[in-house]
Amino acid sequence: MVASAKAGHAEQSVHLIVTRQDGPDGTPYQEEFKIPYRKNMNVISAFMEIQRNPVNAKGEKVAPIQWESNCLEEVCGACSMVINGRPRQACTALIDKLKQPIRIEPMKTFPVIRDLIVDRGRMFDALKRVKAWIPIDGTHDLGPGPRQGDVERQWRYELSKCMTCGVCLEACPNVNTKSSFVGPFVVGQVQLFNSHPTGALNKEERLEAMIGEGGVQECGNSQNCVQACPKGIPLTTAIAATNRAASKYMFKKWLSF
Repeated sequence: MVASAKAGHAEQSVHLIVTRQDGPDGTPYQEEFKIPYRKNMNVISAFMEIQRNPVNAKGEKVAPIQWESNCLEEVCGACSMVINGRPRQACTALIDKLKQPIRIEPMKTFPVIRDLIVDRGRMFDALKRVKAWIPIDGTHDLGPGPRQGDVERQWRYELSKCMTCGVCLEACPNVNTKSSFVGPFVVGQVQLFNSHPTGALNKEERLEAMIGEGGVQECGNSQNCVQACPKGIPLTTAIAATNRAASKYMFKKWLSF
């Protein structure tokens, strides 16, 4: 029997179809697993069950599935993968709420290292490109920071929730081999740091990056990112705000010629 949200008998099993890859240059293949069902299981606990007894649905001993995870509470962003066609976090993907067989794949936006582990280095390169940090002069005490109004503080708090999970890039149709778009999360981080009184000191450098190759102009406004983001970050609002700021910056540059 297949586990469902309505039933919870001990004889039930969880049916997984996992897309695997033995290495960066390996050929992807699918492998099926059937494991005992337990109440309140998530995808991570299913993988741990397989790790304890790595036997596929044919009864063959296989290598354990390789995946990444850390916090197990949707904070670190490490366990991003595609589950039943949807990019999301495996730690919050509850077995009882998933249609079976559960199909699990690595995110296609990133190079696969092994099985479900992908290289998200492009995300960190993009953060370096837009200087996604607030520079300070040494580590000595600078005193209290600038005062912030509640509306501004809440806006920055929402943007700060980004955990670099990669889900917004996987969901975005404009992040592909034919486009150089850096992705929605970068635009959100530009807004986060440009709206900070100290971060705004490097505002024009970030906007310069945003009007360059792969910048905000590459966004097709599909709005998939804001629907897919596990933290509910207002990415489309951030993109619109960055578009306005970039347009003003370009006009200012044109007038200075």
